[in-house]
Amino acid sequence: MTQRARIVITPVNGFRQLSTFIRLPRRVYAGMPGYMAPLDMEQRALLDPKHSAFFRHGEAQYFLATLDGRPVGRISAQIDHLTRNVSPETGLSPQTGFFGALDTADPEVVPMLLEAAAGWLRERGMTTMLGPWTLNSNGEYGIMIEGQTALPMVMMPWHPTWLDQAIRSAGMTKTMDVLSYHMAMGPDAEAAHLVPRALQVGEGRLGSLSVRRLDSRNMLRDGEILRSLYNGTWRDTWGFLPYTSDEMAAMIHEIRPILRDEHFVLVEQDGEPAGVALVVPNVFDVAGDLGGAPSPFGWAKLGVRLLRHEFRSARVILLGVSKGLSGTALGAMLPALLIRELMNRGHELPYEMIELGWVLETNLPMRRLIERIVPAPCKRHRVYSREL
Repeated sequence: MTQRARIVITPVNGFRQLSTFIRLPRRVYAGMPGYMAPLDMEQRALLDPKHSAFFRHGEAQYFLATLDGRPVGRISAQIDHLTRNVSPETGLSPQTGFFGALDTADPEVVPMLLEAAAGWLRERGMTTMLGPWTLNSNGEYGIMIEGQTALPMVMMPWHPTWLDQAIRSAGMTKTMDVLSYHMAMGPDAEAAHLVPRALQVGEGRLGSLSVRRLDSRNMLRDGEILRSLYNGTWRDTWGFLPYTSDEMAAMIHEIRPILRDEHFVLVEQDGEPAGVALVVPNVFDVAGDLGGAPSPFGWAKLGVRLLRHEFRSARVILLGVSKGLSGTALGAMLPALLIRELMNRGHELPYEMIELGWVLETNLPMRRLIERIVPAPCKRHRVYSREL
């Protein structure tokens, strides 16, 4: 237990405290411009050890900060054992521990929360603390630096503007920024012309390529194709941790009620997977006005909206290219082909915009591709580190 003045930091134990931990952001950020509460149900699937696939390869401890008994902040500390098998290019090692779920409306609480997480990691032999990731780099990512009033997006955390300064004042150092971009949807959108019209899948030089959608009868199989291509594409990238089969199966189970066949783009070369992208509807479009814990009437309203698929936006959450095409002209072109294929489905998908997120600031090829259409990011999230 850490105490300063009337602020107390305690580890989370039991269902009731975990529920307080899950609900805390919507309590401390309520009324702040741009904040919209995610559903508690989604956050429990992400954080509850009984439900989250993370705990099959990692361990975590959650902490709550209270002021005179009232919850005012939270943080997680976690160790992901997948770091034992990643390449040096990721910047991770088995001695890298992580923090996440850092939320508070009181700058005074920030250093105390960070020290609680650091102490837990230090006791377990970690020498570096990196984050925030909730719970690893395949979950919610970073502290929001820019974009507080932009459209809220599924799996993208929200934070007040002052939190960056509070974290750096507590001894954390910026390690990486990740960027998000908004692209207009539809076959006539500028992004639909990312590659020349002369280069069409199934024609000319691209005649060996074909494209298909999700096979809903074999969803888990397509999920494994997505996982394999994603892991192969990003395995030597900073911060990468592989998607496990359990995590992919859990994600598919969670998004299945809102997933359509056209959300999945698979480009094959001579029948073998070459590139893949998955877009997920933005749950905030249908649930954002209902709060984190809807009333029975709210749940009924949400059900109707889901049945009608009343989404206006979506997010590309995974994109991958076959490792065998790395360094080739086709490999360099495939991300643009995948994005354009999504844009060409504008007459079927009811979305006005899609968000491309988690683009590393150092990933200049991807940034140049996107910024040909969208000159500047709509959101910026930051990852920090410190030695323990």
